[in-house]
Amino acid sequence: MISPNRRFTSYFMIGLAGFLAGGSLMLFMLFLYIGPLKLVNLSLDETTTLWLNTSLCLAFFVHHSVMIRKSFRQRLARFIPEEYDSAFYAIAAGIFLLLLIVFWQESAYTIVSAQGIWVWILRGVFLLSVVGFAWSWWSLGVFDPFGILPIMDHLRGRERPPIPFTASGPYRWVRHPLYILMLLMIWAYPNLTADRLLFNLLCTIWMIIGTVLEERDLVGIFGKEYRDYQNNVPMLIPYRLPQNYADDTLER
Repeated sequence: MISPNRRFTSYFMIGLAGFLAGGSLMLFMLFLYIGPLKLVNLSLDETTTLWLNTSLCLAFFVHHSVMIRKSFRQRLARFIPEEYDSAFYAIAAGIFLLLLIVFWQESAYTIVSAQGIWVWILRGVFLLSVVGFAWSWWSLGVFDPFGILPIMDHLRGRERPPIPFTASGPYRWVRHPLYILMLLMIWAYPNLTADRLLFNLLCTIWMIIGTVLEERDLVGIFGKEYRDYQNNVPMLIPYRLPQNYADDTLER
């Protein structure tokens, strides 16, 4: 029997994770499409602007890369109930992402600005990438980015069944379609200012490193099954025709 206080805490965590993580993700997509939201103007010089933006990126990157590791989550389990683990991660990610969006400072220096049809091409790439991102998300089947399902399963008194990893849809073309599509969205902005170039480069480096680290985790979980998947499907660039994997080839 779950106490009223524990039940209240559970629903509070669900609401907070959905609000912060979901809201920050929507603002981030807007940030990628229209550029800095200019919510806070600190009137900094160019050098300080770039250093501040770098710090905001690194804070988000370090948080994301450290908290997602299994070793960190095992230590975190000593302080919070296991069912709150993913929601706590989503809340923290939302906070760091909101800090980046709110305090990001725009550079006064424009490196290159697309004109004419190139603007429409880049906008088209962005929108198609959004569609591909949604397709990739849907192809995962049960995907819980806000950590809500473990809490709901606990409230209902049931254990969460293993989530199947299906190599379907875009996962037949590349192992990490969400990452490559996010990179396309990041680079499809038509006005390349100094701050935007900094953001694009830092995100690209971070995603490549994060992909390699995630690959190690997946091999540790699935062993030979995932190594076979690695041997047959490219990591990020779809340079060969997809393999005909069945939906239940791998389990995640």
